[in-house]
Amino acid sequence: MIVIKTKEEIAKMHRAGELLAACHRAIAGMIRPGVTTLEIDKFAEDFVRQGGGTMEQKGYHGYPFATCASLNDVICHGFPSETALKDGDIVCIDMVVNIDGWLADSAWSYAVGNVSDEARKLLDVTKKSLYLGIEQAVVGNRIGDISHAIQTYAESEGFSVVRDFVGHAIGQQMHEEPQVPHYGPPGRGVRLKEGMVITIEPMINTGTYHSKLDPDGWTARTADGGLSAQYEHTIAITADGPLILTKQ
Repeated sequence: MIVIKTKEEIAKMHRAGELLAACHRAIAGMIRPGVTTLEIDKFAEDFVRQGGGTMEQKGYHGYPFATCASLNDVICHGFPSETALKDGDIVCIDMVVNIDGWLADSAWSYAVGNVSDEARKLLDVTKKSLYLGIEQAVVGNRIGDISHAIQTYAESEGFSVVRDFVGHAIGQQMHEEPQVPHYGPPGRGVRLKEGMVITIEPMINTGTYHSKLDPDGWTARTADGGLSAQYEHTIAITADGPLILTKQ
């Protein structure tokens, strides 16, 4: 079932999104060689708590951390750890913030120190693909128009688009219908209506789009060990165009 949100409900989600975006801005200032993703995880949880929110991921189906920290070849759902970031790494921090029962979801990828030309291009292309997808998130378009814009651009730049993990609608539940793939033909899928709130979160790889799962049951990696990056915003579909609720 697709849940249409009122303007008042979207405003509540926007409040959660603003806190989440502020947390990402603060995290950006922490990213450097020597910092651990476990330190970032604790910082983010404390930051959100002080802002009046809670971390929705912690405890979700038994997930033990406040954030996901996906490093280099990890596509998504990586566990924060005590391993220090090193020069040349790329790391994605993903979190879902809850304020008064309403959620916002955003992932952001960061370069650690001096990264390779390949890694820099991957980050740039992944971020641009997100915004190209957002441009298609307008009343009357279909989910497939978002998907096609992302896939066409990312593949034209020599990268692949992950199939195993997709975006989704969000509200008082982390995952609502419909799903939002980042690949596929235009003109297909659910038609976008005013009041829908979705995440667009392309995961783009340097090599194959195939993934493999670690024994922890959460951490998804590229099947060939190539790099992966992700950027994600929560978007409200409005009569005036897409409204980014997690805008930094």
